[in-house]
Amino acid sequence: MTGAPAVEVVLYHLSPSGEDVLAAYHEASRRMAGTPGLLGNQLMSEVGRPDSYVVVSHWDAWESFETWESGSEHKEQTAPLRAFRDTERARPFEIYRVLAAY
Repeated sequence: MTGAPAVEVVLYHLSPSGEDVLAAYHEASRRMAGTPGLLGNQLMSEVGRPDSYVVVSHWDAWESFETWESGSEHKEQTAPLRAFRDTERARPFEIYRVLAAY
């Protein structure tokens, strides 16, 4: 399990306009560039459901994610995507600790 991220954060979004979600994703990613512990992120669309999107961010450690999430920059950095949150879900996000990876 060398080099695997320790935490994966999954954010769910809905929008009929993929271009708007893509633009918001690029802006949020630009704002988060250089965040300590953030290994990267990706935007995905659900196959067969063109209005459903997922952003997955990869973190090196729980402590890095927790520090960023509780910090003052968190809300400003993620603001561009906030309008697209999937409010049909009980929670528009999930946080996973990686237990094993190959």
